[in-house]
Amino acid sequence: MIQIEGIRSDMIANNLIPSSPIHPGEILKDEIESRGISQKMLANETGISYTIVNEVMNGKRQLTPEYALLIAKALDIDADDLMRIQIDYTKESIMRNNSFRAKLDKIRKIAASVTL
Repeated sequence: MIQIEGIRSDMIANNLIPSSPIHPGEILKDEIESRGISQKMLANETGISYTIVNEVMNGKRQLTPEYALLIAKALDIDADDLMRIQIDYTKESIMRNNSFRAKLDKIRKIAASVTL
């Protein structure tokens, strides 16, 4: 987290957390719409069932590495970027769970430092 003297760290742009996490399906949906590609066309080209494509696009299903590779190939985009977005989405969604955050707060650091 970036720290600047005299400024609250939560008010620095690089430290801001989006009001809601962005699912990679939202980005893919915008991408195919801007290219004039239908979800059915993408499903046919990639061999992914239309139902799965639709669920990914609507944020109801995670984007798996397999789907990311197939979709990235069809759209000539980077699968790694798609997977980073999915990881960020999943992590942000988990961190919004108060009981999980409480669980994190209770965990003690057990890593030992080794000095030579």
